[in-house]
Amino acid sequence: MKIKCIIIDDEPLAIKVLQNYFKNFTDFEVTATFSNSLEALNFINSTALDAVFLDIKMPIMTGFELIRLIENEQKPRIIITTAYREFAAESYDLDVLDYLVKPIPLPRFIKCINKISTEINLKNNIKIESFRAEPHLFIKVDKKMVKLIIDEILFIEGMKEYIKVVTTDKTYITHKSLSSLTDELPIDQFARIHKSYTIALNKIKFIEGNRIQIKSFTIPIGRNYNKEVKSRILE
Repeated sequence: MKIKCIIIDDEPLAIKVLQNYFKNFTDFEVTATFSNSLEALNFINSTALDAVFLDIKMPIMTGFELIRLIENEQKPRIIITTAYREFAAESYDLDVLDYLVKPIPLPRFIKCINKISTEINLKNNIKIESFRAEPHLFIKVDKKMVKLIIDEILFIEGMKEYIKVVTTDKTYITHKSLSSLTDELPIDQFARIHKSYTIALNKIKFIEGNRIQIKSFTIPIGRNYNKEVKSRILE
């Protein structure tokens, strides 16, 4: 049985990107797309769905307003797709499954698809194979592709054309942007706290003023990130 999804976005190009991504996953079916949030709400409340990929800034009503009006007893999993990072904290209060920031990289989309599959398998009492590998990603270091275990990452520091990835036991330098690597990481586990830093939330030792301590590292919180970062950490 296919996993049924819909896409709601007022930008045709954004819908097209997701439709092209879905072509790689035969277990998923995009049953409909909407640019009108009211029409989408009526469809959601009258149709059995597994997942809704939903933009926030929509005409007629916002994505968040739509979520609050869903009355389907079998409430589908909600995945936010937006160009705005600052709404992430608010989305957690609405029990969304994932938060994807545009432009959505394919590796980040794959992580979301895996999360949906896992949720549905658990709901249907299908056993998940215990040997599944630890969540990880690869970065290029000195002409080699190095495997990074996501849970071992402490923080990432941007350095113009390069980034420094600090893990529990090693530090890596790679030619990549801070934004692109941040987008590949689980948004519920990592946060951009400064124009030059992304951190692992579960590795924080303490916060003092506008500084965060992770092990022996002191990391500044940027002025533009201060409110959102502290609300996520202290919630």
